[in-house]
Amino acid sequence: MCTVLLLRRPGHAWPLLLAANRDERLDRPADPPGPYWPGLTGGRDRLGGGSWMAVGVAGVVACVLNREGSLGPSPGKASRGRLPLLAAAAPDAARGAAALGALDAGAWRPFNAVVADRGSGFFVAGLGQGPVRVTPLAEGLTMLATTFPDDPGHPRIARHRPAFLAAPPPEPPDWSAWEGLLADAGGGPREQLCIPPRDGFGTVSASLLALGPVALWRYRAQGQDWRDIPLPSPAPAACGGPATPLL
Repeated sequence: MCTVLLLRRPGHAWPLLLAANRDERLDRPADPPGPYWPGLTGGRDRLGGGSWMAVGVAGVVACVLNREGSLGPSPGKASRGRLPLLAAAAPDAARGAAALGALDAGAWRPFNAVVADRGSGFFVAGLGQGPVRVTPLAEGLTMLATTFPDDPGHPRIARHRPAFLAAPPPEPPDWSAWEGLLADAGGGPREQLCIPPRDGFGTVSASLLALGPVALWRYRAQGQDWRDIPLPSPAPAACGGPATPLL
């Protein structure tokens, strides 16, 4: 996953809105989001066994992105796909971010991560050595790619963040305000938010997620239509569905 946008609005009916595009090698096998782990729903990377984005039953969402120049696995390094699973399994975002912050960054290739719930959000950076850095995210819109949040020097952020700021926020389950923005393939190669397939690489999926009175996840794989993803139920007797009450 190469781009995440997070809109934090404490006190709003939908205090957390998240949009994400996953950019990856086209030949890397993956399964669409599903309940592949107890209490968690996420996309499953068949190669590493982890996830690029996961949501836990307690309402914690976690995403991981490669940092600049660190695409792909490396011998002797753990799979970064483990990180969203560890964070999303926490009872709240603060403890999920703290779980990542307790790790040795040297065990993984460099990564960026976002951990959030209805009340808080965190940016987590592993730079390939030393401690993992955890930074609280302010209210409002945050855009993250392969460097640091809202980096004006990143061509993708410089081109697309103003468009998201200018657009009216979505009103879930109506995501039309952001669907078109996520599909924007304009600009140069480093500016494109939705990367067309080229040289075996491209944007392979998109996600729109809301946390509020219910949890909603809308997902689109490359070449397919948008669809709702059932999220884990907070009680064994409850029925799963595209909108699941949060604890």
